[in-house]
Amino acid sequence: MIWNEEYETMPREALEAIQLKRLQGVVERVYATVAPYRKKMDDAGVRPSDIKKLEDLKKLPFTTKDDLRDNYPFGMFAVPLERVVRVHASSGTTGKPTVVGYTKRDIDTWAELMARTLTCAGVHRGDIVHNAYGYGLFTGGLGFHYGAERLGATVIPISGGNTKRQIMIMRDFGSTVLTCTPSYALNIAEVIRESGLDPSGLKLRVGIFGAEPWSEKMRAEIERQLGIDAIDIYGLSEIIGPGVSVECIEKKEGLHIFEDHFIPEIIDPDTEEVLPHGETGELVFTTLTKEAFPVIRYRTRDITRLITEPCTCGRTLYRMEKIMGRTDDMLIIRGVNVFPSQIEHVLMSIEGVEPHYQIIVDREGALDVMEIQVEVSEQIFSDEIKALEGLAKRIEQELKESLAVSCRVRLVEPKTIQRSEGKAKRVIDKRKI
Repeated sequence: MIWNEEYETMPREALEAIQLKRLQGVVERVYATVAPYRKKMDDAGVRPSDIKKLEDLKKLPFTTKDDLRDNYPFGMFAVPLERVVRVHASSGTTGKPTVVGYTKRDIDTWAELMARTLTCAGVHRGDIVHNAYGYGLFTGGLGFHYGAERLGATVIPISGGNTKRQIMIMRDFGSTVLTCTPSYALNIAEVIRESGLDPSGLKLRVGIFGAEPWSEKMRAEIERQLGIDAIDIYGLSEIIGPGVSVECIEKKEGLHIFEDHFIPEIIDPDTEEVLPHGETGELVFTTLTKEAFPVIRYRTRDITRLITEPCTCGRTLYRMEKIMGRTDDMLIIRGVNVFPSQIEHVLMSIEGVEPHYQIIVDREGALDVMEIQVEVSEQIFSDEIKALEGLAKRIEQELKESLAVSCRVRLVEPKTIQRSEGKAKRVIDKRKI
């Protein structure tokens, strides 16, 4: 079942030799071709020739989302645009997306990694993959699509939405694998139940779920309601998209990291010191094989730990524990990254809105919902109901255009949102994930 047995079961010493060679190559390349990296390395007093062993990785400066934002859109690319065959993007903190690029070889690498990912989850050539991840600038849909095709499975590129039609297609086409966000999987299960259908009438065997945080409790519920194995996947656009790590079907305890392509580190988010294996901290990745958009020591802001014990599946790759939380204020709503600063940017551009707001995130049924409570001026709040409703609708529309996800807006009278003498508590997350 192992897709690339040579690399996935390689002895540690051999794998680390490959990592070092690739690390030295990528550091030389970004120093020569990416001005922001060259400046950072010069400021840190480090040169490519200083990377003599894997431990020297810690000499290199970190890369953050701010670096990508400051060099929007193509300033972090390591190849000329004529070599870039595709771009993807994810949400940024100021409304501008984080842009990533791929050469033809990058797309090929990504397809192989996704084939390895799917194989880890027990998918094989004879499967029919119902791909309900979004297609477009989001990396999820096309990542799974190319990986399933590389594996030789049949792909149904259905994307998201229209759940009743999704269920009909799954039933009629005989889908055996479901790929989507975990909350959408529960939504599918809910619609199946409401429609009076029996999930056992579907041929689904396994689901691969990611793009948002989910717990063991949610896994158990998905498995119970759909009668499938639910597998966790991790990825982010800045590193490659989905395909960075995944659980194996043999042991759903930690996600195997494809270390021949990515070096993971765990750091203390406050001191930025590298922590020993097994300790909990912030996950940092360095890409080893990407051509168009290599990243050095990218701070993901995700909290986890590395598991070095061997896995029963035979893979020698280190695993990462399920993500426990984040070090920043980013929210993930239905697979979309949302920052309070994005919401604030929209609100503050609308006349009559006060600089006091609160974001309330909850889960209704299987889906995440977000409500923005916004204070308005006394004059506007005393206006007629129709005018208030119109303003709320306008704010909802502008937020949807900026965030790429819908939300509810509730206008409240002045001084009703609790003030804080310290850092304002902008977000109340009621989700029981």
